[in-house]
Amino acid sequence: MEQPPDDDALARPLELDPDWTSRSARPPYAIIDIGSNSVRLVVYDRIGRAPLPRFNEKSLCRLGADLDRTGEIPPESFRRTVAAGRRFRAVAEAMEVGRIDVLATEAIRRANNGAALVAALAGEAGLQVRVLAGAEEARFAALGVIAGFYRPRGLVGDMGGGSLELAEVLDDRVGDRTASLPLGALPVQAMLAEFGDKAKQRVDAVLAERLSPALTEPVFHAVGGGWRSFARVHMASRPTPVPVTHGYSIEAGEARDFAGRVWRLPEPKLTALPGLARRRVATLRASALVLDRVLKRLAPERVVFSALGVREGWIYAHLPMAERSADPLVEAAQSLGLPQARVPGFARALAHWTDGLFPAEVAAERRLRLAACALSDIAWRDHIDVRATESFRRLVQFPFIGIDHAERVFLAAVIHGRYAGAPNDPALAPAIGLLSKHQRRRALILGRVLLLGYRFSGGVPEILASARLRIEADMVRLEIAEGARVPDSEVVRDRLGLVAAALGLSRIDIREVSRG
Repeated sequence: MEQPPDDDALARPLELDPDWTSRSARPPYAIIDIGSNSVRLVVYDRIGRAPLPRFNEKSLCRLGADLDRTGEIPPESFRRTVAAGRRFRAVAEAMEVGRIDVLATEAIRRANNGAALVAALAGEAGLQVRVLAGAEEARFAALGVIAGFYRPRGLVGDMGGGSLELAEVLDDRVGDRTASLPLGALPVQAMLAEFGDKAKQRVDAVLAERLSPALTEPVFHAVGGGWRSFARVHMASRPTPVPVTHGYSIEAGEARDFAGRVWRLPEPKLTALPGLARRRVATLRASALVLDRVLKRLAPERVVFSALGVREGWIYAHLPMAERSADPLVEAAQSLGLPQARVPGFARALAHWTDGLFPAEVAAERRLRLAACALSDIAWRDHIDVRATESFRRLVQFPFIGIDHAERVFLAAVIHGRYAGAPNDPALAPAIGLLSKHQRRRALILGRVLLLGYRFSGGVPEILASARLRIEADMVRLEIAEGARVPDSEVVRDRLGLVAAALGLSRIDIREVSRG
């Protein structure tokens, strides 16, 4: 869990939002993304900082097939795109979306009949298409990475069906350096079909001509369906504690080695690769080849795969500045946790109650604690015997953004501890291996403190506010304000004992103290 240095100039508000429920009451929102290979509809639960897809469907229209040779979108692809547009609009309207945006990229941008397709979509499907320029496409892909990670820095490469867009991300903004290259899946597929292994030299020639090797950073963020498929195949090739594509990170040298093997595989062996969807067989070799050659050219240290790209960058760009500055993990945790909580406001009370728990806490750690507070009541409806393990399994793979794999496991381990899960629970393996001994201990301490907070207060914010937890050198003390009318109990003592055990202490004390 790498922590960027604290920087006051880049500080963001970091609190649970008491008005989150009112902000979340927005209608669903739809984007239709017309790419060179496919046309996709995604309906999100709402426009926001951490939107969750509630419906996702695509049609393989292959608008960019033969585009380099003919200069036009093929008639069948033209027809299928209009048909997909009609269906997608009907689905979105049936879901009562508040807004539909339609974005088009490389194929429509380049094709001689691209304008005719835009007109047909307007006339026959009632869709107004925004055709993005190459620089816009690169910018929105970079904004998608900014939306999806915690203060990212590095390069973004978005490989689509028709082109490869590159841009730099500098925390919360897109840098000035961008590039757009004709190295999408379809043209590189054509190179492989025509030149075989010598397609490598063709790709290298394009990179040498149009991509400065000075455009290099330690981290390369890989965006696009082809590269996500590559990540899934790589995860399936070895033991992977957290099989989640977003935030999956590997050393660039390892990525190159694996990519070099994949793009040279014949198709029969490709189809047998674990983790590869059948629809991605045709484009995997092209995706692997481009990844191999781009990494050689730019020489980053690591590759981090992103599930967010142009669509999410478009959403992020249209948010008010106040929402853009919100933390994506905390927003997602509130989105999942607060609607399921018995008392949604109790999460904020827990956040305040635990503010002094870790005196040296930095912003990167605070956001995890706040997210845990927001998620702390997600399993109250479950049977008591499965709350801890099922919460852990669910949170490890929940589609959070703004979080890496180790942080994902930390958050799940906190909630496991909040539901009294045992530290040696076999269900924690192998994911718990991503955490250091210190991180495991910290997760257990926070989880046990959350458990104590619920047990002591019954989930009532006012009762929780009447107490204070003090951690001393040799004991843990729960101080209760006089007149709080919450007497000591055996169960509360038991939960306080769990806190002490997590801290490596044996003595506990509960006492009333003067409010003064």
